[in-house]
Amino acid sequence: MRQMVKKLRVFLLLLSILIVIGGCKKKDKNPDEVINPVEDNKQDTGNEDSEPTPGEDDTNNNDQEDNTEDEKPKDDYNPSELPLVEGGIKGVYAKHNLQAGTCINGFVINNYSDHIIENYNSVTLENDMKPEAILNHDKSIKSGDIVVEYPERTIEQLEWAKKNNMKVRGHVLVWYSQTPQWIFHEKFDTSKKMVDKDTMLSRMESYLKQNFKILDELGYSDIFYAYDIVNEAIMDDGSLRDCPWKQIIGDDYIWHAFNYAKKYAPKHIKLYYNDYNEQFKTDAVVKLAKSLVDDKGNSLIDGIGCQAHLYTEDSIDKYMKTLEAFSATGLDVQITEIDVSLGTWQNILQPTEENLKKQGQYYYKLVSSIIEANKAGTTNVSGITFWGISDGASWRRDRSPLLFDEDLKPKYAYFGAVLDYDHSGH
Repeated sequence: MRQMVKKLRVFLLLLSILIVIGGCKKKDKNPDEVINPVEDNKQDTGNEDSEPTPGEDDTNNNDQEDNTEDEKPKDDYNPSELPLVEGGIKGVYAKHNLQAGTCINGFVINNYSDHIIENYNSVTLENDMKPEAILNHDKSIKSGDIVVEYPERTIEQLEWAKKNNMKVRGHVLVWYSQTPQWIFHEKFDTSKKMVDKDTMLSRMESYLKQNFKILDELGYSDIFYAYDIVNEAIMDDGSLRDCPWKQIIGDDYIWHAFNYAKKYAPKHIKLYYNDYNEQFKTDAVVKLAKSLVDDKGNSLIDGIGCQAHLYTEDSIDKYMKTLEAFSATGLDVQITEIDVSLGTWQNILQPTEENLKKQGQYYYKLVSSIIEANKAGTTNVSGITFWGISDGASWRRDRSPLLFDEDLKPKYAYFGAVLDYDHSGH
């Protein structure tokens, strides 16, 4: 009996030892196999609005990737595949009291009418209201006076604008370019000498008077809200550009043009001086605008048009200073022909992904800067007109300057212009 009790004690002791050893082995399990509940549910505690650093490694664990496998990183997108903003560019700008415009011709209204109507509420005829388009040589010779006559292509575009409830910017009446030289010569014959000052002033007055009269007679006057009376009269050094208008009438030909326009244009059509490289001739444009007053001190001009043919390397801060200086005159300011080419005018860059992203960022910063300055009261910009509907339709198509590519697909530039930060190349 005593022998059996002794054996039972030994058995129980061995059993206890085995249990202890088993417990120790369980505690020594590989720590890499232990699930960390904090890491498994890791979240970004930073600002949700902050932008990820380009090229930053993904620090999420496998469990997170499984939960978000359908989500693409912010920079993993093709702008041409994204939908356009609801309400179009005009809808975005209307929220900020801005007109949204583009330039048109017969080709684009016949092929891209829906696109224009969807995105814009203002149009400018690209070429078909310029002097060489609306001045009739043969009829001028027969009548002995300058004759304005709108060709069929001009009327077609104005009729399209009226039918589609578009506002129109008139462009342009007095200009050194795209103006037939015969208007400056006796009997409208370039083989004869130039006319004297009084004759040229008479022709200028008749020209402007007829233009506004025809708009009224054809039933289009009401759709016009702005008109570029004089275009590009100032050189980059601030001097007046030499041209037949100046040679015959004198330095005050611009004053006379605005004086006649004020006399014959309907009150609802605002009168603008329009120019390019405006950021380099700011002081001269301000000086000119301030000089355009009648003998009672009343202003003959309503606004300043800024063509804004810019490049992605141009300083936005400097350009904003120009808009502020123009706005300080008390006149309205409009961006009338904007396009933003890649690089600089001396060094045009190729449309690489990087350069197109930079273009998108440029449009975003410029448009947002204008809106913020308007809110702050430092600028008085009432509209932005893009000079073309796509790179393929641009006068600078080799520089990829617009919001849509040659296939009318949106670029980073489009999303920058409609203030979509996340898709504008940032």
